[in-house]
Amino acid sequence: MFGTTVLVTVPIILFSRLIPYGLLARFGRAWARTCLAGLRVICGLTYRISGLERLPEEPAIVLCKHQSAWETIAIRAFFPPEQTWVLKKELTRLPFFGWALAPFDPIAIDRSEGRKAVRQLLEDGRKWLDAGRWVIVFPEGTRVAPGERRPYGVGGALLAEKTARKVVPVAHNAGVFWPRRSILKYPGTIEMVIGHPMETKGHKALEINRIAEQWIEQEVAGLPAGRSV
Repeated sequence: MFGTTVLVTVPIILFSRLIPYGLLARFGRAWARTCLAGLRVICGLTYRISGLERLPEEPAIVLCKHQSAWETIAIRAFFPPEQTWVLKKELTRLPFFGWALAPFDPIAIDRSEGRKAVRQLLEDGRKWLDAGRWVIVFPEGTRVAPGERRPYGVGGALLAEKTARKVVPVAHNAGVFWPRRSILKYPGTIEMVIGHPMETKGHKALEINRIAEQWIEQEVAGLPAGRSV
């Protein structure tokens, strides 16, 4: 993963202004699928994704459970390639990986800025949705270990309320096999479930957030929470 990241990010950093965004997005998808293949071969870590056929044709807002680094790779690999991510601003300062994020136009927010960060999310989120991109949000704001809970931030749901775009909830158990803050990966099969798109027109952000959180957490509770020996 580290080796391919350097190989991929260097040309992106150097030549991104010369590469059309559509090609750049597919370049990112190829990197993600390479990482997943490496996980299968080197670590014995595979995956099973259900619900891909439920993805709407038009760009939507994805609200995804955040347990691991795995789901960030899987969304890049299997969701429509035209994506814009809501992420912490400090990630853009990481060597190589962070520098290569800029050409993908992330919505990099400083959570300490409060209302200003929310305005940025709403303005940039609307702009990129109208441009044909999916907006990817991890409402917990940070990786949360399996079995633990953290309140869901309302930013993604607020964007859905203001734009009337569909919300796609995503649940998985990746943290069981690739724990947060750990370099270790354990063999097994990660389960990811993509829910039915939620209609948001006429619904308030708190209601959208509550329904998405309830569905995600119920699905996660029903997935394997341990590794077979």
